[in-house]
Amino acid sequence: MKFIVAAPDLLEHLLKVNGAIVSKPVLPILDNFLFDIKSGILTISTTDLETSMSTTLKVEANEDILVAMPSKLLMETVKGLGEQPVTFTINDDTQAIELSTVNGRYKLSGQSGMDFPKVPQVESEKSFTMPSNVLLRCITKTIFSTGNDELRINLTGVYVELSEESLNFVATDANRLVRLTRTDVKPGMEHSFILPKKALNLLKSSLSNDVTPVQIDFNKSNVFFTTNNLKLSCRLIDERYPDYRAVIPAENNNIISINRIEFLETVRRVSNFSNKTTHQIRVKITGNELTTSAEDIDLSNEANEKRTCEYDGEDMEIGFNARFLIEMLANVDHDTVNLKLSTPNKAGLLVPLENESDEDVLMLIMPMMLNNY
Repeated sequence: MKFIVAAPDLLEHLLKVNGAIVSKPVLPILDNFLFDIKSGILTISTTDLETSMSTTLKVEANEDILVAMPSKLLMETVKGLGEQPVTFTINDDTQAIELSTVNGRYKLSGQSGMDFPKVPQVESEKSFTMPSNVLLRCITKTIFSTGNDELRINLTGVYVELSEESLNFVATDANRLVRLTRTDVKPGMEHSFILPKKALNLLKSSLSNDVTPVQIDFNKSNVFFTTNNLKLSCRLIDERYPDYRAVIPAENNNIISINRIEFLETVRRVSNFSNKTTHQIRVKITGNELTTSAEDIDLSNEANEKRTCEYDGEDMEIGFNARFLIEMLANVDHDTVNLKLSTPNKAGLLVPLENESDEDVLMLIMPMMLNNY
């Protein structure tokens, strides 16, 4: 059995699906690419049993072929071939694979494609579409706020909330929360599910930043993303997401308006002097003066910076985790942000002064109890 393909084209498609392969798979065959050729179309698939990816490309082949090829060795070999065609010859009995080019021959051991786990096919109960760049933005602006605690598995993914006229992407680790609402995507249904972080990271690196449509099909246990010649499916997190709306304060009447970049740089500089365990910084607002300070008592490190701001409210002093605040500020696009506060022991809201068209972003950060200097 033979087929011919251009090495650069093959490498491009291998890189698209390589991310679904884990370093220590539960089954040895999962460390392979599944090559499935039908009528001159090669489908390359990978899976870790939770997340699966596949991509297709045309090849020169006179017969159908199904074989599993070792991922690492194949990737490294194809990377070094440069701009030239490569011929694959597969022994149907032993699954031995030979790659041949003008100047070289390379042999590797394959496995029967019949032993490769079946890649999930779209069996949707519901579906909708959205532009690739919008989905990419929804993922990028929320995934950083997901949790890592495996004891709270429901917080390790992004909660997707569909309605007739809009959708929400929500992420929280119980210390901060991000909600991004898009009104230009109209799913036409009321539904919700939790997407796992690995699948989202794979999508983030695979999606194009343009208006290419992405079809999203889902049922009770799986979700399927299809765009161009790339497909990704994953098992949903089967947990109940917390009532995030309950923690969003209704009235935060103390509002700071400040240049985002300047405030971000201040927090970064001052946080270098904070305690390396708590990362606590202190934000004090007096009139139109904002003082950002930090201290590490154990190492006798201390820093503070003052800058002017627009402030409407009572004088206040509140503590925040600098790492969380930095990540949130870095993921806002607008030059000016509003930090809305209620009291020093209640959550603060960070929102851009102006949202993008068809978009509403809300970020919440829990305060830290201040220690007296």
